Amino acid sequence: MNSHFAQLEADVEPLGNVRDYVNEFVSAVQAGSLLEGFHRREILSLSQYLECYGVPRHATVLREGDDGDFFAVLLTGSAVIVKWHDGVEKIVATVRPGDMIGEMSMIDGQKRFASCITTTPCDFAVLTQDKFNALLAEHPRLSNKVLLSLLQASNARLRHATSEMLPKLADFGFV
Repeated sequence: MNSHFAQLEADVEPLGNVRDYVNEFVSAVQAGSLLEGFHRREILSLSQYLECYGVPRHATVLREGDDGDFFAVLLTGSAVIVKWHDGVEKIVATVRPGDMIGEMSMIDGQKRFASCITTTPCDFAVLTQDKFNALLAEHPRLSNKVLLSLLQASNARLRHATSEMLPKLADFGFV
């Protein structure tokens, strides 16, 4: 299965392997919590499995309902996550450097839950399902650490979304 990241928009520019931009990658992921607790050596190893793409403003990099065989980390720029509800497109979240997108579909094989649209020119580091499978085979300890990090980030999003949508549940200890 090949990633559809580069094919979503005509002006997406493949920039090469993330190891060529490792300092920018490290700066971006340190801004977020995705790879918190990872040693620089682990980040360098992981960077070999990611490809970097330059994306123009107003580009759709994830489409709600599409298959998902990659996740991406925003390195520079900003984007929004949008979801159609009752015939209206609503902004669900803002994506900043260090944030990831698309991990849910890559992990569970389900259709994309929402779309992601860039609001400025952006650079993304992309990990495809094929490259993640290679990481699992070649670096099982590192890939397990990445999976745990993805799970923690997804749980944090779920807790935040639940508390936003159902604030009274917090009163009963459910979040």
